[in-house]
Amino acid sequence: MMAATRIVTLAQRLAGVRGRVTENAPLGPQTWFRVGGPAELLLRPADTADLAAALAALPPEATVTVIGAASNLIIRDGGIPGVTVKLARGFGAIERDGDGIVAGAAALDVTVAEFAAAEGLGGLEFLCGIPGTIGGAVAMNAGAYGGDIAGVLEWAEIVARSGEVVRLPAAKLALAYRHASLPAGGIVVRTRLVARPGERAAIAARMAEIRSKRETSQPVRARTGGSTFRNPDNAQGMKAWELIEAAGCRGLARGAAQVSQLHCNFLINTGGASAADLEGLGEEVRRRVREASGITLQWEIRRIGVHAAPARPTGGDGA
Repeated sequence: MMAATRIVTLAQRLAGVRGRVTENAPLGPQTWFRVGGPAELLLRPADTADLAAALAALPPEATVTVIGAASNLIIRDGGIPGVTVKLARGFGAIERDGDGIVAGAAALDVTVAEFAAAEGLGGLEFLCGIPGTIGGAVAMNAGAYGGDIAGVLEWAEIVARSGEVVRLPAAKLALAYRHASLPAGGIVVRTRLVARPGERAAIAARMAEIRSKRETSQPVRARTGGSTFRNPDNAQGMKAWELIEAAGCRGLARGAAQVSQLHCNFLINTGGASAADLEGLGEEVRRRVREASGITLQWEIRRIGVHAAPARPTGGDGA
């Protein structure tokens, strides 16, 4: 009852938004793993001003969680308490800006790469190999195939938890390997990425090469979440997948969750896995790698929300 009252109160605070507010909104079907519980309250703001007004209207103690394409994410089976923010159409614009690209946070990485290629701008080809959105890419300094956000980001516009909109240069975000220091509770809404003029044919060829490598080395057609663990910096040059393979975890399964046979730093849902299965399998991989090598792998996939409540026993003799 207390939770229901709290959600009603939060919904009332958001009554003035121009976007959509949905209670008990299913999230699992929106994730690449196809698992996870609902959002207590799902907010899809219409645009930056709408998001700013919504955040300003919420009490400071309200829990706010932002999700993008949910490509590198496990939403736990109990769902996400509080307000979950998902940026949609009003945040997907992509425009050329001189020698760069201004892209909304909801723009898909691959779409930005394709737009830049059509404009004859190079340097962003690596984005076509990263599943997800530009906002998520900034939040974790995503990178692949020789490039990363740190190398191309000029600035990011962010809506702070207070509702204030700020533009921060890349240098203020302390971008490092799979890390960005955003203001606490801040949500990326728009970015400028620096590119360079190039030959369209050469840009297209590089993107085709990246796509081919990804198709042949990753389980891109499976229900997966991208790279599961970060490459450690204390493994004498060994990557996460090499440590996982050396620990004998290729193909390891828990229920319908499995370590990919194709690339063992990927977990896959073979059909019917729960979030608990996937997270539990990941923790078992971490345990085996730690025992085999002494190295503790760190999750790259975000795991958010709460675990499902244990099932209550039924029946019994009443003793």
